[in-house]
Amino acid sequence: MFVFYFFAIIQIFLGYKSLRGGFDFLAYFKQELNNEPSDYKPFASVIVPCRGIDKDLVKNLEAITSQNYPDYEVVFVVEDRADEAFELIDEIKAAAPGTHLVMAGKATDSGQKVHNLREAVLKISNKSEVIVFVDSDARPGRNWLQHLVGPLKNYRIGCSTGYRWFVQKNGGFPTHLRSVWNASIASSLGGDQKRNFCWGGSTAIRRSVFEDLEVRKRWKGTLSDDFALTSILKEAGLQIHFVPQCLTATVEDCSFRELLEFSTRQIKITRVYSPAHFRVSLIGSALFTGTLLTGIFLLFIASGLHFWITLLAVSAILALGLAKARVRLQAVRLILRDYKDELSRQVLPQLTLWLITPFLYLYNNIRALLSREIVWRGIRYELVSANKTVIIKKNEE
Repeated sequence: MFVFYFFAIIQIFLGYKSLRGGFDFLAYFKQELNNEPSDYKPFASVIVPCRGIDKDLVKNLEAITSQNYPDYEVVFVVEDRADEAFELIDEIKAAAPGTHLVMAGKATDSGQKVHNLREAVLKISNKSEVIVFVDSDARPGRNWLQHLVGPLKNYRIGCSTGYRWFVQKNGGFPTHLRSVWNASIASSLGGDQKRNFCWGGSTAIRRSVFEDLEVRKRWKGTLSDDFALTSILKEAGLQIHFVPQCLTATVEDCSFRELLEFSTRQIKITRVYSPAHFRVSLIGSALFTGTLLTGIFLLFIASGLHFWITLLAVSAILALGLAKARVRLQAVRLILRDYKDELSRQVLPQLTLWLITPFLYLYNNIRALLSREIVWRGIRYELVSANKTVIIKKNEE
């Protein structure tokens, strides 16, 4: 009983800190929304790496090519003409002035996405002052680009970034659970520049910074463009600015298999590129699941005062987690106004499924301990180290 009390106190304290972080997250969103729009709008090159056909790919790419921004180009990049997305991109390119298509060839010693990016940056316009990276499964709003580029007027900021928020099409348990799983990462971003990280699906960097820090060269051999860029910027002492307005919808459903594959891949990448964060995730998920399961078990066997103390502890843990989920969703609804109905249908899943995500994180962490192999966009990789990626097999289902 007393061992449980000890760990329950720790969990309640962590839950309280997490809830405070949730309120900070909401306050940061409100603060950024109240700021005057930046007048910094230099020519930007938006690079979109593609592989295969994402769900609603046309809508995603059209959102990128129709930004409310004065002067920019879009550079689509694929491996070769055999890519399923090639013809579709060629049609979009013909209808949208200022777009280009680059064929990068096959990767040999890097992730295919990193290889595509390394080739695309060589083909951007000479007048480009800002390089922007966006994933093909993201669907940014009309003002996404100006919000993302604006903070770079401050030369202490190395890059500005957004993050994804999964929005369901039809819903379903795996789809909602993935959104809740991902939400806990989204709410770790905010006003603390030291804790922020780059998300490759929506990141902008001044071209001069990109070239001075030799990012293209240092990407060689890597699989994770965003983890690598985060490390490079932090080594240089440059800030990473999170832009709430660039919280970007990824609109798709997923199967249970796809949920497990996605979440485990993220944690395996984290283990290799950020061992400290991996250890926190492993210990945190084990502590939460162990404490909660023990508390529920004790409720069936405890009596008297011990029963009421245990009930109070378990209730406090649950109440803090529920409150954090509610505050986080409140912040997101300030931004994703175009998805009002979809977010309304997320209320119940967001307020309940957070209870399951620590168990999923624990599963992901254990899988990451046992293997460094991942499958991403049909390619099987082995993550030997942060600077060495081995391609095992291509075109794997």
